[in-house]
Amino acid sequence: MRVRTSFRVMAPVSVSDDLESQSSMRILMIAPEPILRPRGTPLSVYHRIRALTELGHSVDLVTYPFGDAFELPGLKVHRAARPPGIRDVGIGPTIAKGFLDVPLFFLAWRLARTGRFDLLHTHEEAGVMGAFLSRRLGIPHVYDMHSSLPEQFANFARFNWRPVVSVFKAVERYILNRSDGVIAICEELRRTVLDQGYEGVVGMIENTLQFDSGEAHTPSASELRRTLGIDDAPTIVYTGTLEPYQGMDLFVDAAPAILDAVPAARFVVVGGTTAQVNDLRKHARRIGVESSFCLVGTVNPWEVRHYHEMADTLVTCRTRGTNTPLKLYHYLQAGRPIVATAIRSHTQVLDAATAELVEPEPTSIARGVVRVLGDPDRASALSDASRRAAADRYDEASGIESLARFMDELNRRRPGGVLRSGPPMTAHRRPAQPRRRTYTASRMRVVEGTVLRAAADGAR
Repeated sequence: MRVRTSFRVMAPVSVSDDLESQSSMRILMIAPEPILRPRGTPLSVYHRIRALTELGHSVDLVTYPFGDAFELPGLKVHRAARPPGIRDVGIGPTIAKGFLDVPLFFLAWRLARTGRFDLLHTHEEAGVMGAFLSRRLGIPHVYDMHSSLPEQFANFARFNWRPVVSVFKAVERYILNRSDGVIAICEELRRTVLDQGYEGVVGMIENTLQFDSGEAHTPSASELRRTLGIDDAPTIVYTGTLEPYQGMDLFVDAAPAILDAVPAARFVVVGGTTAQVNDLRKHARRIGVESSFCLVGTVNPWEVRHYHEMADTLVTCRTRGTNTPLKLYHYLQAGRPIVATAIRSHTQVLDAATAELVEPEPTSIARGVVRVLGDPDRASALSDASRRAAADRYDEASGIESLARFMDELNRRRPGGVLRSGPPMTAHRRPAQPRRRTYTASRMRVVEGTVLRAAADGAR
């Protein structure tokens, strides 16, 4: 079940005085996501907006017609029209996103043409829109890179065909070549940007911001244990989506070996759609461990930290990918022992001191969980290391300060106090040539109507 609610305003986080003094900007942000939903990229977008507004910038967000209502000071949300036949949008590359991106682009175009904005800030495939609008309208563009676009097809095992991947490699180069600045959420993505010869401002800004309790009352860790019927049982907790690349089938397959060693162990899984939760329950039933699993489904983001706090061990069994998942920072901030698969997505942040690293297969996962549950000294050492890492490198203030320094660097590159309107020039790139054709508002409305009618026909 998807939880629908209104998200509260967060308490401000202080930053250095020299960074607070930077001039404020009016930012047009384009996010092709259902904002807000309790899953990775939408939450990352929310936290990016929160950080920008805390730094004194104002944000107009253009996003999909789906998602939960939320408010932040300095934020105005504009939701694009819903194409006929499209009722929701899933995670990762989908045909529905192609239809949804059409009205999203035209709404962004109409707002960008008003001349009210100092900066375009785009996420995921909306980088194409930002690159086009930046060149057409002379507005500087920042691309927020949550993942590599061509890599998404492998991660989600959808449309993972060589011609499609090749096209999106070219699309990614196009976006980078027409961005004044790029935000990478992890080291691997920063390297991806630099390896393509990018010469603009690059900031690595990790997703370290956390949700605070947003309701009058949220259940504590002890209350959750009583509600779930766990009480004092050794508890292994996973929070996040249930997409195939998360390796939850491996987690369930590891359960029999864990229960052989720790019969009282209980497994708590937080997240996933109703269909995904039902599929995971059927899998657990097939191998005889259903009674040891508590499948919670989706909860409000501010409740997730209490599930972390109730855990004796936190797990992430992801099998592929290079971008660091948001949950890792929240796991570290919880100060609980972590068992994680030793893939690049995890090892950019975790090491042998902060996590029990295992191979992405059931036997290794089971061995790692049993070791942590059965060795109090090891568990205590991992918990202490997680707390230190969170306090030293992955706290909220460090995330906001990283963004402030990135924005400050953009400001320093302003000729005459205004961000330049084109990408960094290199020897092999020619300046953009002026185009004769102009697009009036009425013409754009006609084009938009035509495309939407075509999308509706295709969706039937």
